[in-house]
Amino acid sequence: MLRSASAQIIRQVVRYRSTDASLILERSINRVQLLGRVGQDPVMRQVEGRNPVTIFSLATNEMWRSGEGEMSSPGDVSQKTTWHRVSIFKPGLRDVAYQYVKKGSRILVEGKLDYGEYVDKNQVRRQATTIIADNIIFLSDNVRDRT
Repeated sequence: MLRSASAQIIRQVVRYRSTDASLILERSINRVQLLGRVGQDPVMRQVEGRNPVTIFSLATNEMWRSGEGEMSSPGDVSQKTTWHRVSIFKPGLRDVAYQYVKKGSRILVEGKLDYGEYVDKNQVRRQATTIIADNIIFLSDNVRDRT
């Protein structure tokens, strides 16, 4: 299977080779999947001259036991929560997310990572990492209860 996948990738690279021998168009992957809980109800924003965007935060948790693998007591459970900013530009998905995603909902978000800069209200340049979502899977029952 691995050999077949490698051969297919090589064929794709060769297929996209330009007539200029120095230019090869490569395929790459920028995919993210996050499973977590929504931290705030979505907001929809529209910047002048651009399409609207739905934005919300998503929390993912990482849990581990200190001292795991030791013969003595298993240790305490530790947890780290990471917050992610999710933006949705895709028209149909943007509207569904704005209407049905709610604080506390458990969802799976699929999309890509985007790195950018912005200037905050104090005129300080900041960096931001955003998940640009292209699919959402609702895992909480509360979505069905609201319809």
